[in-house]
Amino acid sequence: MALLSIVLPAYNEEQNIANTAKVLSELMVEQNIDYELVFISDGSKDKTYEEIKKAAAQNPHIRGAQFSRNFGKEAGIFAGLELATGDAVIVMDCDLQHPPQVIPQMWEMWKNGAEVVEGIKSSRGKESLGHKLSAGLFYKIMSKLIKMDMNASSDFKLLDRKVVDVLLGLPERNTFFRALSFWAGFRTETITYEVQERQFGESKWSLWSLMKYAIANATSFSTLPLQLVTVMGIISILFSLVLAVQTLVKFLMHTAQEGFTTVILLVLLIGGFIMLSLGVIGHYIARIYEEVKGRPKYIISDVTDNVQGEVVGAWKKR
Repeated sequence: MALLSIVLPAYNEEQNIANTAKVLSELMVEQNIDYELVFISDGSKDKTYEEIKKAAAQNPHIRGAQFSRNFGKEAGIFAGLELATGDAVIVMDCDLQHPPQVIPQMWEMWKNGAEVVEGIKSSRGKESLGHKLSAGLFYKIMSKLIKMDMNASSDFKLLDRKVVDVLLGLPERNTFFRALSFWAGFRTETITYEVQERQFGESKWSLWSLMKYAIANATSFSTLPLQLVTVMGIISILFSLVLAVQTLVKFLMHTAQEGFTTVILLVLLIGGFIMLSLGVIGHYIARIYEEVKGRPKYIISDVTDNVQGEVVGAWKKR
């Protein structure tokens, strides 16, 4: 009988662990699906990991791990993929904003031959107008950068074991899970869902954290921002030529006016382009620096008793 793994990254979600474990376990039993739930506590500062250990002690289908510190959601997802042993793996939010009732349909699509099942949001739920607009802008920009349709995408998806193995085999450390599942290819199908309301707690994503997440993902998956530096240089040169011609014409016609307004504006424009360009280049150099150091994506400080492995600074398979 095929095994379904469900990976659930969690950060300060102590209120949701027990309910999520109960809801998903009951659904799997009802649908007669052999399963395992893999919770990853991303360096939570509350009792998230304690709740995971309680759930694992009560249900042998539940396993979990704790990061030594907060490494971010991407690291949590890949740690969950590493610990998962299923023939198919579903990644979803621990707060159940990704609706569990969609899972049986994804499972059936996988059994019918789909190797990747992408969850597509038909509705973003109750979000502020600012958040919806910023999220929409982010996905439009990302779609242009990576040349893939990222509109309404999410981390809610099912991956066949062969796809999981491909993603785990990638040597890069700065990852963007949503885009990598597109990049990997394989036979892909989609399923729509509506984002559910959280039963407990509040979202841990602030506007600032979303901005950092967007910038990190854009630069980890695309070189287009670097190419834009060249475009800005060309624009700056063309603008300078236009001003030079204008200044020369006025000088020859003896209509040139004294003052430094044009010079100041030109210096400010070029200076702004240069500083922005240096910032973009610096960000990519920082990415190269992080990759060259070769540090792991995450460090696991502890695992539940039913996880096969050792914890010596980081979890290792036996």
